[in-house]
Amino acid sequence: MGDTEGNETTVRNEAWDLRRAAGVFLGHASPRVIVVALGATAVARLVVARWSWWDLLAPGAILAAQPFTEWLIHVFLLHFKPRRVAGMKVDPLVARKHRAHHLDPKDQLLVFIPLPALAGLILGSALIWLVTSSAPIALSAMTAIYLILLVYEWTHFLIHSTYRPRHALYRYVWRAHRNHHYRNERYWFGVTVHLADHLLGTFPNRADVEVSPTARTLGVGQAA
Repeated sequence: MGDTEGNETTVRNEAWDLRRAAGVFLGHASPRVIVVALGATAVARLVVARWSWWDLLAPGAILAAQPFTEWLIHVFLLHFKPRRVAGMKVDPLVARKHRAHHLDPKDQLLVFIPLPALAGLILGSALIWLVTSSAPIALSAMTAIYLILLVYEWTHFLIHSTYRPRHALYRYVWRAHRNHHYRNERYWFGVTVHLADHLLGTFPNRADVEVSPTARTLGVGQAA
């Protein structure tokens, strides 16, 4: 049995502690890519120096937008349904992978951001240089983005692993995301934080929501 198959079997059957979860997490390509990008930008920011209040304001703005960014991406991109535009089928890779993830939430390989999409996110973040025309501000903003990406990947991975909540905050996040997968895919769109869900009306009481027959397929015949 290959390493990939062995890891997937472990995810499905073995109860983990955080140390074991972290080891498996860092064994995957997506987290390693993010760690390298985060380390490189953080070191570059320290080398460039020239600190200012913008080094707090820019990351702070990105962090404040995160709940809504996460919500919007989940609702409009990850749950995008295939359609034809000008005779051509439009079905983004991330939407296809996300449908496959809903079809089998325990499949470890489907938990992570697809590498082509991750590469696009990392390269796209470089556009901050064009907006700010300032290396220190751009590097501070990029460091914040990569840190948020890493937290997102870790949280999502941990929720879908066999690690079980031991503290109230993580239990709240864990339960909400599992409701999204196993109760109703039209609610609980946050992963790391649910502020947008609460403000936009997509964090109902679980008992008030019926079990959705399309929670696994997202209403699309083919999951991938």
